[in-house]
Amino acid sequence: MNAITIIGTGNMARGIATRALAAGRIVELLNRDADKAAAVAAELGTNVTSGTVGQAPAGDIVVLALPFDAAKEVVTSYGATLAGKTVVDITNPVNFETFDSLVVAPGTSAAEEIAALTPGNVVKAFNTTFAGALVAGETEGQILDGFIAGDNADATAAVASLMTDGGMRPIVVGALKRSRELEGFQFVVMTLQANPAFETFNWNTGLKIVG
Repeated sequence: MNAITIIGTGNMARGIATRALAAGRIVELLNRDADKAAAVAAELGTNVTSGTVGQAPAGDIVVLALPFDAAKEVVTSYGATLAGKTVVDITNPVNFETFDSLVVAPGTSAAEEIAALTPGNVVKAFNTTFAGALVAGETEGQILDGFIAGDNADATAAVASLMTDGGMRPIVVGALKRSRELEGFQFVVMTLQANPAFETFNWNTGLKIVG
């Protein structure tokens, strides 16, 4: 089975790991705290290994299930180790102090900033899907749409295959610069979740294109 490495052990890491396991992949979880990684791996069950951030990722796909600043730090520390690998950026670079803006400058994106720091093939994916929906594999009985942006065709195809095998519908929206729109739109969705006027949202919605 193909392996996927997930750096981080939070809710999104668990959600993506759940989809990867459904896709028949072997999952490697890395965390700065090896005991925490091992505990989450044990919760997820078979075909999950664990380790410490800094060790060479076993997977051809490496998912940065981290906040934006931490993701930049990790890819910088890994350097040439990520060359040739598909590096998945899931971040939404929201200013969490004000929850009123993104922290990246206009005309760029978190994914593009991360891509400038690593020789890996950066793909934007999973940033438009909340953790609970990933664990469930659906929202309101609807298959999850997964939006993907990337410059490397093989890398985007690898992520699309992971999504398909994991029960999602991948939608490749274009080059990595399309991450700007994916991050901006998901920021709007996040503000709706946090708005008490939309009391039924509660971080459990999903984006879906129909037609």
